[in-house]
Amino acid sequence: MKEPVWLTREVVLAIQEELLGRFGGLPGVRDAALLDSAVNRPRQLFAYGEPDGFALAAAVADGIVRNHPFLDGNKRAGFMAAYVFLGANGHEIEAAEEDVVVRTLALAAGAIGAAEYARWLRAATARPPAAAGAKPVRKPRRRA
Repeated sequence: MKEPVWLTREVVLAIQEELLGRFGGLPGVRDAALLDSAVNRPRQLFAYGEPDGFALAAAVADGIVRNHPFLDGNKRAGFMAAYVFLGANGHEIEAAEEDVVVRTLALAAGAIGAAEYARWLRAATARPPAAAGAKPVRKPRRRA
């Protein structure tokens, strides 16, 4: 796997700020070291193994969702960090909002681990447009 486009701390903070603006919540970082750990976890996995982009996306989601670096909105921020990471690396998640919520809550509760979350991300991702029979890419569907 070639070197991915990495998320930075600043990008994750911008994701969190955008989400809080849209959905509300308490702003602020609870633990900067945990945020840095979550942001850097995919790089560490990449340096010491051969993970695919989905495992790297799941690693950042897991780090944010389980370690709670923010005062509020960690599950939303974790999923969106994975979503943005995958998008920056040529993948688009195509999943119903309900499925996103169920899977991310399961990750937060420890019912599934990062490897299972990565499998779900892989299954929920549209093929690249050049792939035969690929569906048009679209953002997660929102419930009415």
